[in-house]
Amino acid sequence: MKLVFAGTPEVAVPALDALLASGRHEVAAVVTRPDAPAGRGRRLVASPVAERAEEAGIEVLKPAKPKDPEFLERLREIGPDCCPVVAYGALLPRVALDIPVHGWVNLHFSLLPAWRGAAPVQHAIMAGDEITGASTFLIEEGLDSGPVYGTVTEEIRPTDTSGDLLTRLAFAGAGLLAATMDGIEDGTLKAVPQPAEGVSLAPKVNVEDARIDWNAPALRVDRMVRGCTPAPGAWTTFRGERLKPIQATPVPDRTDLAPGQISAGKNNVYVGTGSHAVELIWVQAQGKKPMRAADWARGVRITEGERLGG
Repeated sequence: MKLVFAGTPEVAVPALDALLASGRHEVAAVVTRPDAPAGRGRRLVASPVAERAEEAGIEVLKPAKPKDPEFLERLREIGPDCCPVVAYGALLPRVALDIPVHGWVNLHFSLLPAWRGAAPVQHAIMAGDEITGASTFLIEEGLDSGPVYGTVTEEIRPTDTSGDLLTRLAFAGAGLLAATMDGIEDGTLKAVPQPAEGVSLAPKVNVEDARIDWNAPALRVDRMVRGCTPAPGAWTTFRGERLKPIQATPVPDRTDLAPGQISAGKNNVYVGTGSHAVELIWVQAQGKKPMRAADWARGVRITEGERLGG
């Protein structure tokens, strides 16, 4: 088939690579978000998908909005059979959805209908799910509600951050998306409507959502830290400034600390929760680089009874 691939961040690059390597389909163009300011100089930088497409010599389309007439006209001129999508980052209007013969097929990083929305991996970890995966589905105008072509499953490991899990899903999902294109072309795949039961939503996790509640059980604190790493970063406060715990491990046999209370030794830093303590392994103080929690504690000279979270 002739394909137009839509995607923007680094997590979409493995899927583009898989389609380019398949040898079976032609990736005629790539659609991505416009260049965005990045770095200290805030200079405009192309998306990772745009950079990869340019390396491969593929036409890159960067509409401000997918409903722009110039973009729609160019898409009609290309005449794609199907448009595979991975984390494109903009809503597609009906007029765009109707252009390819086989529609737009999205790779979503959950087992639909679970975790529809922008942050499925973060929510799966924060909810304590043990299994997740990726799904390919035909995009409709509803939120991740279209019929599903295929899935792959992935175990959520006890130490997984959302970054760890998303990386594995990006590569597993890349193979799924390529196989879905094959199945659509040869007619062996039919999209199956999602069940009405089991729907859960995964809205974007913003900074305020990532604030740690030390009255919550240790397992919930651990999941919050892992689910919000690397972004937006779970956080708390210490002496009026923000502190990001980057890695925290539950310690079931340490139950002597009140929620938020810090106990710092030579090589360990423990914080009380609503159940048992967690050990802080890595933290990032406001305006500083990540460091080992024990080094941070020595530097700030924690006094007995001090707490995180105010």
